[in-house]
Amino acid sequence: MHPRRPEGFDGLGYRGGARDEQGFGGAFPARSFSSASDLGHWVTTPPDIPGSRNLHWGEKSPPYGAPAPSTPEGPVEEPFPGGGGGGSGSVSGQSSEQLSRFAGFGIGLASLFTENVLAHPCIVLRRQCQVNYHARHYHLTPFTVINIMYSFNKTQGPRALWKGMGSTFIVQGVTLGAEGLISEFTPLPREVSHKWNPKQIGEHLLLKSLTYMVAMPFYSASLIETVQSEIIRDNTGILECIKEGIGRVIGMGVPHSKRLLPLFSLIFPTVLHGVLHYIISSIIQKFILLILKRKTYNSHVAESTSPVQSMLDAYFPELIANFAASLCSDVILYPLETVLHRLHIQGTRTIIDNTDLGYEVLPINTQYEGMRDCINTIKQEEGMLGFYKGFGAVIIQYTLHAAVLQITKIIYSTLLQNSV
Repeated sequence: MHPRRPEGFDGLGYRGGARDEQGFGGAFPARSFSSASDLGHWVTTPPDIPGSRNLHWGEKSPPYGAPAPSTPEGPVEEPFPGGGGGGSGSVSGQSSEQLSRFAGFGIGLASLFTENVLAHPCIVLRRQCQVNYHARHYHLTPFTVINIMYSFNKTQGPRALWKGMGSTFIVQGVTLGAEGLISEFTPLPREVSHKWNPKQIGEHLLLKSLTYMVAMPFYSASLIETVQSEIIRDNTGILECIKEGIGRVIGMGVPHSKRLLPLFSLIFPTVLHGVLHYIISSIIQKFILLILKRKTYNSHVAESTSPVQSMLDAYFPELIANFAASLCSDVILYPLETVLHRLHIQGTRTIIDNTDLGYEVLPINTQYEGMRDCINTIKQEEGMLGFYKGFGAVIIQYTLHAAVLQITKIIYSTLLQNSV
């Protein structure tokens, strides 16, 4: 059976015929195929697909059995201006694009590795200092923090600074999963569009609040794992955080003292800290990103930018904005985080390391009645600097993060310059 298609049809377009002469408005004259050669011509001609069989745009595939022309008719435009040849330019462009994608993935991976793995010892010491109301040394500078880190590593081994890292990933997973499920089964928006309104913002923040409430018991269990001393710590599994979180909800699991605060009294400080952290980081991120994009645009207009700089401008502004947003929100909300951690840890019979000596252990025996009582007690007994215990660990954490970003940028620039 012969295929039925109009005369002059050649793959993806019509060839010759009445369309070229009369346009779309005229009637196509009928034509009878008197010879087998005419019929065989349009039946055996393969379709013309731009880019197939190394054809240039506008060329037609030769009929079956006809010799291919040695040179194309008319001038041929180079697809890659400035390149030596079409094939070499194409290969060079593809390799440069692949390298750019690979480097962009590597930059994001390095940033995530620094935030969640490399900075974990700083998070551990920071939390231990925050909940240690006995401490006389507040560790406000990075020099004393490095000294106490060395003491912990010497007396307890490297595990003392990396404890609870698995539980932090679990909390992040629970948070993302809860946010996705709530947004699926409720009309609460997960993202805010550019044409936002107060109602949409309120619904989005309500979604965040519900997410923090769901993740709260697991966050509390993760906090205990990160501050519990390695000297008396049992070798718990990676899913112990989930077990303790569920046990905290249903009132089972590890026995707690009577000073343990119920979960409903922890909802307000937990949601307040989470929502404020999200709002501050989002505003600063958008502001920094807007400034960097305007600066990049002005530099592109003022003078020609190299391809390497253009590719760097495509990846690093967002990373820098995220870095600045996280740093500012952590610094601004550090006192509230100290109060939050003390309320979560109270009554859990947790034994922490002595952050004054670098050895020995201390029990947590606080008796705060709530958030307001905790704030007043810290202010009276430890002073205003008591809210900033362990702040030197934050300085080390973000200095390390900035150094990794800068080293990654240098490596990325070198790779792109060698590929161009």
